[in-house]
Amino acid sequence: MGEVKVKVDLENAVDRQLVRRGQLDEGGVRKLSTRLLVDGGAVRLVLPQDQVEALGLLEIGKIVVRYADERKEERPVAGIVNVKVGNRMTDVDCVVGPPNSEPLLGQEILGVLDLLVDCPNQQLIPRPESPLLPELKMK
Repeated sequence: MGEVKVKVDLENAVDRQLVRRGQLDEGGVRKLSTRLLVDGGAVRLVLPQDQVEALGLLEIGKIVVRYADERKEERPVAGIVNVKVGNRMTDVDCVVGPPNSEPLLGQEILGVLDLLVDCPNQQLIPRPESPLLPELKMK
């Protein structure tokens, strides 16, 4: 199967709101493009501390993470970050990983953006039932 890494555009969602309100120029939005490892075993978005700092995200809480080797560690949660994959985007919080650690795109974003992992082609694709926009089931 191999690893699937995808290009993702990230930006500080608070900065974007300030632009919409006319309180910040477009050039003031902190953003970056990076490649994230798609990890179906991860639930949340994980960004390394250096990327979180570059985006100017603020710590908003803590979470206990469990690593593959069963170690547990308390990590900060920061936000809010706008995540754009292809033509789909969402705003989420992220777990702050150690500096220069590998950024991970977990189940939360795959579900919200209604994307599937296309391993042979090393990409994320929309579900066939929702080719234009993410689909959300409501009851």
